[in-house]
Amino acid sequence: MPRTAHHTPAALRSPGARTPSRPARIAAHPLTALIGILLASVNMRAAVSAVSPLLSDVSGHYGLSSTAGGLLTTLPVLLMGLTASLVPRLIRRFGPEMVVLGALLLLAAGVGLRVMNGVGPLFAGSVVVGAAISLLNVTMPGLVKRDFPDRAAMMTGVYSTAMIVGATFAAALSVPMEHAFGGWQGSLASWSVLALVAAAVWLPQVVGAGRDRAPASATQVAGAARLPGLWRHPLAWQLAVFMGIMSLLAYTLIAWMPTVLTDHGMSRGTAGLVFAFCNLIQVAGAFLVPLAAGRMTTQRPLVVLMTGCYAAGIAGLMIAPASGAWIWATLLGIAMGGGFGLAMALVVLRSGSAGVAAQLSGMAQLVGYFIAACGPVGVGALHQVVGGWTLPLALLLVCCGLALAAGLGAARAVTLRAVEHH
Repeated sequence: MPRTAHHTPAALRSPGARTPSRPARIAAHPLTALIGILLASVNMRAAVSAVSPLLSDVSGHYGLSSTAGGLLTTLPVLLMGLTASLVPRLIRRFGPEMVVLGALLLLAAGVGLRVMNGVGPLFAGSVVVGAAISLLNVTMPGLVKRDFPDRAAMMTGVYSTAMIVGATFAAALSVPMEHAFGGWQGSLASWSVLALVAAAVWLPQVVGAGRDRAPASATQVAGAARLPGLWRHPLAWQLAVFMGIMSLLAYTLIAWMPTVLTDHGMSRGTAGLVFAFCNLIQVAGAFLVPLAAGRMTTQRPLVVLMTGCYAAGIAGLMIAPASGAWIWATLLGIAMGGGFGLAMALVVLRSGSAGVAAQLSGMAQLVGYFIAACGPVGVGALHQVVGGWTLPLALLLVCCGLALAAGLGAARAVTLRAVEHH
């Protein structure tokens, strides 16, 4: 069994301990790598977010029920969880550069499949889109850990921000693009172009990786450092649960916050503006919180801040949803953007190597997205049963408490390390 400094399969060390020498290859063109990461990150939510504003048109075109229509946005989230644990194997086999390129091409194919005629291609394309996004989700933390080891937390904030910007623009532009292209098919299909552009920009990284990889380093990629018994580590589970509940809260509020406001007397137009403002605030949280996390020995104060903002915003929606809407939107925007960014930063900061980061990211996202998928559906069903929002929102407050407990454990100043197998 592999041994580490603590004579266990995987040691938990403080961040003060120096990381063993990282893989020799660093991006030959850092600016190109940065642009490629940004473009790939923009694609990580855009193709999913573009569907929601067009859902009524898509459902009407095929005569889908509300349940079947909702499945179009839920399927990609479920696929993100189902395929997440398989991605580290692909990374070890083909290298992260090739996985990112394959994911972007697969994403473009999935977007194209969705707009082909028929219900079958519509749902099959949603499955392909979810699988492609899962490849990007899991690969990115390890890639950032490897190519930007001294600025990993900052780069996590950069790509988390790019994801949210992509999702926001996709949601905002879907309807105008529907008018411009003469239908929802043209609007959805246009996002395949963004994926193909990102793939073209990313291609030099694949070529450079193939040129730089000597036979010895190829062996290193195939047998990269792994963390034995990852699923038995309490820290890994704390990370997974924290990421899952942060995502559950965000997806649920994205789905139902405008409805909560309109049900309490706010006009649809004003509720839309409040929700757009909340999305705008997310951008600041997604960038600043991971940046702050990288400067801290322990990220526990940020865990308290993010869960506290969530709890205060949700409580505000219970007590004075309409009169304090802009305040609650500010708090929830900080929490939604910053909570996700913090979860991704913790995966990077708790990992001792790029290989462990990919492995830990796979587990956290497998568990996390299954947790997240329960939120919008569960809260909607509970609202339908009780006929109000007090009990569903109270349940979200309980989730804040669970996230706080898991996050305080995940934010401990320790690092998961493993040794390489040759």
